Amino acid sequence: QLQLVESGGGLKQPGGSLRLSCTASGFTLNSYAIAWFRQAPGKERDRISCISRNGGGTDYADSVKGRFTISRDNAKNTVYLQMNSLKPEDTAIYYCATVLACSGPGTIRFVTSWGQGTQVTVSS
Repeated sequence: QLQLVESGGGLKQPGGSLRLSCTASGFTLNSYAIAWFRQAPGKERDRISCISRNGGGTDYADSVKGRFTISRDNAKNTVYLQMNSLKPEDTAIYYCATVLACSGPGTIRFVTSWGQGTQVTVSS
């Protein structure tokens, strides 16, 4: 069974840090570029970051640039999202996805599979 599983979400105070993981099972993650998206209640699902198959290319939404870092360890079949300086507006369900290409805000058009999501809540 092909699956993407996110983990690492939770409750953090503003200014804190979290590291999300996206692990693949049943297939080799390095066959795909991987993107992270998030969806807050009542809002659309937005791409926040993407990493190329070999990790040589990354992109970020302006809202997280300088605070979040995407990386991948293909040997562990895992992609990470390090989130620093968290803000209340980062509160959302975070999803990882396999994508055919990293294409900025339009990356969602190239999604081929989704994980189930992990909740991140930033609150004092």
